[in-house]
Amino acid sequence: MTRLNFNNYSKMNKLIVLVVLLISVSCTNAKKEVKTYQIGQIKTTQGDMLFWLYDETPAHKASFIKLANENYWDSLTFNRVIENFVIQGGCPDTREGFGDSPYLIKPEFNDSLKHIYGAVGAGRDNNPEKLTAGCQFYIVHAKDGLPRLDGEYMIIGQVFKGLDVLNAIATVETDAGNAPIIDITLDINILSLINRTLSGPQGPARS
Repeated sequence: MTRLNFNNYSKMNKLIVLVVLLISVSCTNAKKEVKTYQIGQIKTTQGDMLFWLYDETPAHKASFIKLANENYWDSLTFNRVIENFVIQGGCPDTREGFGDSPYLIKPEFNDSLKHIYGAVGAGRDNNPEKLTAGCQFYIVHAKDGLPRLDGEYMIIGQVFKGLDVLNAIATVETDAGNAPIIDITLDINILSLINRTLSGPQGPARS
């Protein structure tokens, strides 16, 4: 009869446990590597832009995703363009269009979100509660940012791809009302992208 070597048997068990732990850690890391992010996409006649939607402003993020998925903006344009300030689009294609917003959103100001170059903001009129229009958005074109707007107007995202498109739009010829002479149409979508396909100033680490 063969005698069992209990020392070898114990070592074998330890080895099996170690292999199982290594596989488990590897699978966990793999899951982390493929985390998915909801990214805003703005397709225009001048090119495409991609931007982060901040988790720090959940109501505004949810609103933007909702309207994008409903194709709300896809018949509209960037109707207000001011170089070294902002490019703006939304409901409807007039500067007085805030009254036709489908709803208003309470502000979610966050001191860490600033009006830097490429920041995506939510427009509003001069209402005392600083409620933002669900349909109106703008992108900062000022190279040095617009710090005077911090705490006054909501920042909801940041362009990380297509800053050349932002500049191209901001420098088109406009009329006396700051509307582009040639329409810059909008096609806005929400993309689900994994972190390995993304790069930009804010990065996936902001999740």
